[in-house]
Formats: sequence, C-alpha cells, structure tokens
Amino acid sequence: MSPHLHFEQRFWEFPVSLTLILILVGSSYLRGWISVRATSATPIPTWKATSFFLGLLSIWTAWGSPLAGYDHNLLTFHMIKHLLLMTFAPPLLLLGEPTKMFWHAMPEFSRNIFGRISAQSLIKRVARTLTKPALCLIVSTLTLLAWHLPALFTLCVQSQTWHTVEQITFLGAGLLFWWPVVQPWPSASSGPRWSILLYLFLATLPCDILSGFLVFSDRVVYPVYSSAPRMFGFSVLEDQQCAAALMWTCVTLVYLVPAAVVSTRLLAPRNSGARDLTRPQSDGAAPQIDSQSLGAV
Repeated sequence: MSPHLHFEQRFWEFPVSLTLILILVGSSYLRGWISVRATSATPIPTWKATSFFLGLLSIWTAWGSPLAGYDHNLLTFHMIKHLLLMTFAPPLLLLGEPTKMFWHAMPEFSRNIFGRISAQSLIKRVARTLTKPALCLIVSTLTLLAWHLPALFTLCVQSQTWHTVEQITFLGAGLLFWWPVVQPWPSASSGPRWSILLYLFLATLPCDILSGFLVFSDRVVYPVYSSAPRMFGFSVLEDQQCAAALMWTCVTLVYLVPAAVVSTRLLAPRNSGARDLTRPQSDGAAPQIDSQSLGAV
C-alpha cells in the first residue's frame, strides 16, 4: 500500500489542541492589550489587535481547518498553507505588537524575571544577531527552498511528524523574515529606510526562481501527487503550475505593500519639526516602536 494512501483516507477532525493553544495565546494578548489601553498614554489602536487575531486565524486555517485535509491531494492547497504560514500570518501577528502585549499581560514578578534575563549582554547580542536583516533573509530563503526539494517535500507528505516540523519552520522563518520589515516593539530602527526596498527585492528572487521553474517545467516535480485522486479536473502538471503561479502572484503583491509604504515615506517632504515615528519612544520599562505601517524602518 502506498504510504501516501494514509493521508488520502484521513478525515478532517476539529483540531482541539491547536485551537486551545491559539485561544490561550489570543487571551493572553487581549489581556495585555486591555492593560495597555488602560494605563498607557499611547494605547495600541484597535486595528493592531485585529491584525494579530487575523494572524491567529490564518494559522488555524492553514494548520487545523478542513483545508489541511486536502493538501496531500493537491499541491495548490499545500501551497496555500505555505503562503498562510510564511507570507500572511507573520506580518499580521507582528503588526499587532505581540511582544509588548505579552509583556503587559505577565504578572509583575514574571516581568522582573524576564527583564533581568533580557538585560544580560549575551541575550542582547543574540537578539540583535537573530534579527539582522541579512540573517533573516538567508534563513527564510533556505527554509523556502529546502522544503521544496522533491526529497524533503515527499517526506513531509508521507510523514505527519515531518509535515508538522515543516509547518513550524515555515511559521518561524516567516516571523524572522518579517521582523526587520515590521520592527515590532521593542525593536529599534537601524540603517537607512531605503534598505528595506533592497531587502524585499532580494527576497522575491528565490520565490521567482522557484515559481518560474514550477510554472514552466514540462514535467511533474513532485511525483508523490501522481497517486493522489484528482480534484477539480486538474492534472498533476496543471496543479503544479497553478500552485506555482499562486505563490508567484501572492508573494509579489504582498511584498509590494511594504515597499510602497517605504517609497511613499522616502518621497514625502521632510518635516524637521515632526516626531519621527520610526524611532524608539519612551514608555516606562523599555523603548517602544510605533510601527504604524509595514514600512517602519
């Protein structure tokens, strides 16, 4: 019996564990958001909380909704899950200023403990290194390309454990990639703002190469789908081309949003008397970044 058949026979079940985890995360965020609204002179706007919960919904849709039951039958569904976990959910989550909300949601003694830990020079160096744009770009690119290698891709289709690992790494790499773009609290803006344009441009190149290869290839790159039942009248090759075109289009359009915001700010007339919203602001225990858009760089 084909190992892929295991997935074909799997029926969708409501993901209790995943749902409870996301509800717990959302509840903690909401508690912190309410605390900031009640005590801070610059409360977090409602749209940021909405963005965070849309990010959680994107994770649930990719990981636990009925969509997850079809990704082993069509590459297009598999690609939708990848896009939700790596391209859509991470910026939505980071725009909600999650670190600030979770910080305010913690009891006082927990804040003191984490405050002392985060104040250590080693922790600061590690945090700065992990959020360097070059490293973020390299990690996200290698994650994208590695999991689309036919051997690793087939392993994920045939193994639920490896499929879970794949999804976790996609989400983690997505958060890492979008961190220099969104720069949520307590990030500090560094480097010229135009550098984010180069960052986003370089990030599109591996997606363009991978998508172009899958779209224009005249052979099936992932033969594991050959044994899956056909849906919506798609052949295996047509499914591959549709999935690649979807990734190509979505990634390009999504990356254009922060690029347009940054370009608009660069071209806007400078007002020397205006407060620079991309620089750290004072807010008690730690510096704050008011990232009112994706282009806060």
